[in-house]
Amino acid sequence: MRLISGTTAVAALMALVPETLAADSAVFRDSETGFTFSQYSAPYKIGKTIAFRVAVPSGATPGQPYDAVIQVAAPNDVGWCGLAWGGRMTNDPLTVAWANGQSAVVSSRFTTQHSFPQPYTGASYEVFRTGTKSNSTHWQYTALCRGCTSFPASSSRNTTLNPNGANTFAFAYASGKPSNPSSNTSSFPVHDSYNYWSHDFASAANPDFVSLVARNSGRALEFVA
Repeated sequence: MRLISGTTAVAALMALVPETLAADSAVFRDSETGFTFSQYSAPYKIGKTIAFRVAVPSGATPGQPYDAVIQVAAPNDVGWCGLAWGGRMTNDPLTVAWANGQSAVVSSRFTTQHSFPQPYTGASYEVFRTGTKSNSTHWQYTALCRGCTSFPASSSRNTTLNPNGANTFAFAYASGKPSNPSSNTSSFPVHDSYNYWSHDFASAANPDFVSLVARNSGRALEFVA
C-alpha cells in the first residue's frame, strides 16, 4: 500500500498482485481481549516486527459478508502502518492507523487507481478501549471492522474473503507521521516498505465472537450484529 498525500511531496500507492501461498500466519491468543487471532509478523527493523492480527466469527458463511476484529501492534517509531484486505492497493479496503497519544487512530481508505486513497465509508471501525494502548516500546489498537471482508473488487463484481481458509493480505508502513495525527482523514507520507502474505482465517475463528465484541466494546450484547 504505497500511500501519498495531496499536500506533501510523496509518490503513488503500491500495486500488489496476489499470489497463491501457504498461510504465513500463526495463532495468537490475546488474554486481554479474549480473542483468538491469526497473526502475521511483518519484518520492520532488526529485532523488530509489526504484528497484524485478525479474528473472525466461527460459522461465517462463505460468500456472505461478516464482521472481523483487527489488532495491530507496532513499535513506537512506526509513524503509520496499513493493511490491504485484498492484498493490493486498488479496489479493496485499506486500514491505515497511527498512534495518537495513549490511543490510536484508525482510518478507512479506498482507491480504484494508483493515487492517494480517499476516506471510505464502505468499511467502518469501532476502536476498542480494551486492547488499544501504548507503552515505552509499542503502540497497539484493537477494532471491530464492518465492511472489510466483502468489498467491490471491480465495477461488476464483489469479493468476499474466505472465512475458512487463507486470504492474500498486504502491509505497508512508514516512519514518517501523519500531518494531523488526531484526524482519521489526515494525509500521511509515502511508505518505507511493503509486502504481502497469506493470512489464515480458519485459525482465527472465535465461537464467542459476538459476546467478545460486546465485552470489549462495552455495548449490550443484543445490539451487536
